[in-house]
Amino acid sequence: MNKYELAVAINGKLDESEKNEAFDKVKALIERFGGQITAVDDWGKRRYAYEVHKTKEGYYSFIKFQAEPEVPVEIEQRIRIMDFVHRYLIVSDEKELTVKHEEAEAPKAEEKSAEDAAPAAAEEAPKAPEPEEAPADAEAGAPEEA
Repeated sequence: MNKYELAVAINGKLDESEKNEAFDKVKALIERFGGQITAVDDWGKRRYAYEVHKTKEGYYSFIKFQAEPEVPVEIEQRIRIMDFVHRYLIVSDEKELTVKHEEAEAPKAEEKSAEDAAPAAAEEAPKAPEPEEAPADAEAGAPEEA
């Protein structure tokens, strides 16, 4: 199971009970497709950067969950048609990916150092001497100005 985070902005014109009901529907949607909610971070009512659906404020919430890779697509399809949801975004949890990525990078770093050694050895090779400039007398073959 992969880790994901869902950011949701819900209509700010809803009262407290309607807002809670809307968030419960979103949580139920995650659980319906086999997702397991691990954390919920409710930010409350915030002002939008720009007007959305003729509304200047919305309720923000961030829901972390674990699910199979196909679940976020199913959630997005269903959440897209919910009237009370103004904006949403599902992303993979970066912390988990970073750890796996760093573990995968360790062997590649050793391989890369061997590749870097070849160009470094070429740079250390002696350079061919550059041709010296011809002395002024050598230009005697050129016609003299009268």
